[in-house]
Amino acid sequence: MQAEEPAPPAFETDFWKDANLRKVWDEIVPGEPRNTLPYLLTFEAIALFCKAVGETNPLYLDESAAKAGPYGGLIAPPSIHILLMFACTPADDWMRSPGTINAGQSWSYNIPARPGDTITLQARALDKFIRRERLFVVHDNVFFNQHDEVICSGRGQTIRPM
Repeated sequence: MQAEEPAPPAFETDFWKDANLRKVWDEIVPGEPRNTLPYLLTFEAIALFCKAVGETNPLYLDESAAKAGPYGGLIAPPSIHILLMFACTPADDWMRSPGTINAGQSWSYNIPARPGDTITLQARALDKFIRRERLFVVHDNVFFNQHDEVICSGRGQTIRPM
C-alpha cells in the first residue's frame, strides 16, 4: 500500500495575519531578489479561484471538455497569477502588506499553468520613490513551472502603506 502525500497547507485568507512581520519601506532594496516559496498548484486551488472570480470556462473546470480543447487538458486561468503572488511569497514579504494599492500593472502570458505544476517566482523591486507624499515601488515578477518554463511575467507599481 502506497502512503498518501500530505495535503498542501491551506491558503491563508487572513491578510492581516503576520502583518507585523512585513518588511517596511526602508527595508525594500531595489534590485534585491525577494524570498519566494514554491507552490504546488492543485485543481482545488484553481476551482476555488474560479469560483471567487466567477469564472466558468470549462478549460479550467471540466477535465473531459479540457482534454478536447486546445491545450489537451485542464489549465488555470491566466489571472491565476493573483493567487500565485501570495502563495509564492512568505509571510514577511512586503508585497503582502495590508493597505497596499495597485497603481498599475502589465502582464505577458506565455504558457498556461496546470494542475500539478510546481510554481516558482522570481521577483524584485526595481525602484522606489516618493511622489505627493505617497510611497511607490516598481517591481517585476516572473512565474515558472517545474520545467523552468515561464508561465507569465509582469511589471507593476504599488503604493505602499505609510
